Amino acid sequence: MTPQAPLARPTILICDDHPVVRCGIRTLLADDRYRIVGEAADLAGTVEQVGRHRPTVLLLDLSFLGTLSLGVLPTVRVVSPATRVLILTMHNDLESARSSLAAGAHGFLPKDAAAAELVAAVDALAAGGRYLQPALGAALFDRRSRPDGSLSGREREVLGLIADGLTHQQIADELGLSVRTIEAQRASIKVKLGVNRRSELISHARQLRLTTSGGDR
Repeated sequence: MTPQAPLARPTILICDDHPVVRCGIRTLLADDRYRIVGEAADLAGTVEQVGRHRPTVLLLDLSFLGTLSLGVLPTVRVVSPATRVLILTMHNDLESARSSLAAGAHGFLPKDAAAAELVAAVDALAAGGRYLQPALGAALFDRRSRPDGSLSGREREVLGLIADGLTHQQIADELGLSVRTIEAQRASIKVKLGVNRRSELISHARQLRLTTSGGDR
């Protein structure tokens, strides 16, 4: 009887700008279940390492020297579509979690979480699932279940302009913001309202009477 080949271990890539953090994570995940294939200390190195190793799970710090890392997620999806992304951060707040998930992350975990929770999060993503702390998940569900999704004043304004038919560039010009900021606002609105399509955004805006001109721009 031919023995079965052992199952391949999930591969892990650790990306954080603090060497002590990377070392600590490597130590915590030093287990026969995983194979750590590399580390990166900046965003350029993150993209390069993801392309080289195509890891099962990418552990990605939310902020590198003050720069949000979420902007690299579209590139990560291109170079390694199967890689699951777990955002690690010092911020244990709903807005950071919501922004991370809206940008395409599969999990979100504060760095002050217990070691066992990090392992549970990695296991969940490696199995093709998602991970969010129960308290944050409950808060996110509560926000989504409300009619307006607890939109900020700016988000309500952006949503109204989307419903009026304006493009991202037109909204940015009207509000004096960058197109990237408008795109981030839209991503946050979609997560808060639990919608994906533009038609659903417009429907919500009309229900909330957010249009500023009845669409006659």
